[in-house]
Amino acid sequence: MKYRISHTTLYTSSNKVGIGMNQVHLSPRETPHQRCDFHRIYAAPIPTVNSRRNDYFGNQVHYFSFENGYRDLEIKSISRVEVSPRSYPSDDDTPTWEQIVEMTQGPLNTSNLHAREMTCISPNIPQFEKSIIDYAQQSFAKETPIFVGLRDLLHRFDTDFKFDGTSTTVHTPVFEVFTDRRGVCQDFAQLLIAMLRGVGLPARYVSGYIRTIPPEGQKRLRGADASHAWVSVFTGEFGWVDIDPTNNLFVSEDHVTVAWGRDYTDVAPVRGIVIGAGPLSLRVTVDVEPDNGEDSNFT
Repeated sequence: MKYRISHTTLYTSSNKVGIGMNQVHLSPRETPHQRCDFHRIYAAPIPTVNSRRNDYFGNQVHYFSFENGYRDLEIKSISRVEVSPRSYPSDDDTPTWEQIVEMTQGPLNTSNLHAREMTCISPNIPQFEKSIIDYAQQSFAKETPIFVGLRDLLHRFDTDFKFDGTSTTVHTPVFEVFTDRRGVCQDFAQLLIAMLRGVGLPARYVSGYIRTIPPEGQKRLRGADASHAWVSVFTGEFGWVDIDPTNNLFVSEDHVTVAWGRDYTDVAPVRGIVIGAGPLSLRVTVDVEPDNGEDSNFT
């Protein structure tokens, strides 16, 4: 599946910003299932300093510095991405979850280093609460194949937790999301990671986009999409497998991967600091559209 993706972030200040600096994770990754044919990031006004690098996790990060100030700041990312379907083995043919834990906790080497890192606490997942671990443990009985346990956990999560765009902020603790049983994709991804790490399974946070399909008979609304988040789980010989707790599914070609890390703090799409500004308002619009190749001037 080929997609055209436009992600625009607009900050507006009631007073002129004196100095501003931003860090941006908006560049789609190259993976075995994904290829980025075109990508550009634009900023207005033109930054005083503009640089990029790959971070510790291999994500491309852009940095902008605005030393002449501004009142409005627009950061726009444009991408063309091709995503291939993923094939999965039969659930019962996958290793048991205990084997994955044992593999991860064995002698440290280059093959399990990243997996080991993803079993530890992180800024937004600072501890593993017993009640969260107990919830996850119900899906991982003795000698349960890892895929069987993951599907059961996704199903229970989908039943027990409600998507609510007004119930949380980016600062809401994981345990509060667990207690209230509601949140958004970012909350659900971090909570599921806490559950999986709590039983010893390596899990990382993935940010990106998801293709949305309007109800039958209704026109797709431009700008109605949003950034999305899900979870990637290390499964031994089958590598890192992506699962989406918000939609109760194993990821295939409807998801576009941008970045991954320990939790949201590692891969926030746009973050920054400003000096000398009044209250800031924020508006974000995202479009994820199938690319039929007709628009050659997509910029």
